[in-house]
Amino acid sequence: MAIAQIKNLQRRLANLEQEAEAELDRVCGNHLWASVGPDVIDALENPADRARANYYYGQLMTVRELQGTMA
Repeated sequence: MAIAQIKNLQRRLANLEQEAEAELDRVCGNHLWASVGPDVIDALENPADRARANYYYGQLMTVRELQGTMA
């Protein structure tokens, strides 16, 4: 991959990471999910919120895994 392509991919992954974190903060109501993990998501009472949080948590973990392989 060319350097420009790598930089572009890193930027897009960072954008996805920010989006996922912002949505998780919004759905969970705080940033506690970052230190406690999926237990906070599983404790959400509203099934729609739980599904949305699980989606974004999965997105976040995928982005971080990809970022880890690029390091």
